[in-house]
Amino acid sequence: MAQGKVLEITIGSGLNFTYYNVKQIKSLTDLEPSNEIWQLNKHKINHLDFDFNFINAFAEEIPLQNNIFDTVVITYALCTIVNPNKALSEIRRVLKPNGKLLFCEHGLAPDKKVIYWQNKINPIWKKAGGGCNLNKDIPKLILDNGFKITQLDKMYIPGWKPASYNYWGVAVMK
Repeated sequence: MAQGKVLEITIGSGLNFTYYNVKQIKSLTDLEPSNEIWQLNKHKINHLDFDFNFINAFAEEIPLQNNIFDTVVITYALCTIVNPNKALSEIRRVLKPNGKLLFCEHGLAPDKKVIYWQNKINPIWKKAGGGCNLNKDIPKLILDNGFKITQLDKMYIPGWKPASYNYWGVAVMK
């Protein structure tokens, strides 16, 4: 559960607002590189029960100080981030030493047949899907960038198999 000072990477249109427990959140800073997507926000940010700040920026260059967030939340964004290693490095930089990364991402499936299709379709999917990749190995990305995964759920959610294998979890800095 997100708590304290929270940074959400690529907030999109604000769909996650309803999932935050206002009793646990001191402040929420949202990062989104697309003003067009942010304009789709239908939530009343002026009526949130915690401090809110929006920043128009990319995850690869977070324009904030070091070690200031208790929690970083990233949902369905690592698939489209051009340089996920740089983004995860930036997340580590702004996260407090005892902070946690909460993630919900789709990515590389465990089944060889599905992986075959993910790899085959990915070049076309990436162009049509705004940079979204079907075949990123999310746990490996997180582990290779200085995190230890403390909780991980892996599953297919309903939908087209090449795009529906999900990783939900919690990671802390090594």
